[in-house]
Amino acid sequence: MPGGDRVSIKKRKPVPHEFVLEAIASLSPWTRPMFGCLAVYVGNKIVLILRDKQSNTADNGVWLATTNDHHESLRHEFPSMRSIQVLGSGATGWQVLPADEGDFERAALRACELIVAGDPRIGKIPGTKQSARSGTERKEKASKLAKKTKNAAGRRSDR
Repeated sequence: MPGGDRVSIKKRKPVPHEFVLEAIASLSPWTRPMFGCLAVYVGNKIVLILRDKQSNTADNGVWLATTNDHHESLRHEFPSMRSIQVLGSGATGWQVLPADEGDFERAALRACELIVAGDPRIGKIPGTKQSARSGTERKEKASKLAKKTKNAAGRRSDR
């Protein structure tokens, strides 16, 4: 280069399991890095994470953004689906279609079909958590919190 200046060009990582993006291309998905993987969004919902890393390879594959309520019905569609191991023990909303399973591509493409069809079991709006509490329980908790706040404010003004 003239003058000895070097331009540093950051090499992009290859997109893991790129066929998944092609399968949902009609929805205009967009991506961003997350957890060293690639998060896939459709509109304002995160629907998938694509993972192909050298460490903890058992969790490589396609992660489905879902909730515990949908695990059983999704397991009928995807017998090899399981909770992600790198997130600790116990069930999480994230489930993986493992890349090392024989039916991986078929399962991943089936998940894409469900996303394209608007299946409500796959996809979450980031920042929202589904609560196990009923509407009544949430209202009761909010009422208790409001009373606590009001009482605390009253004590401060008495000083």
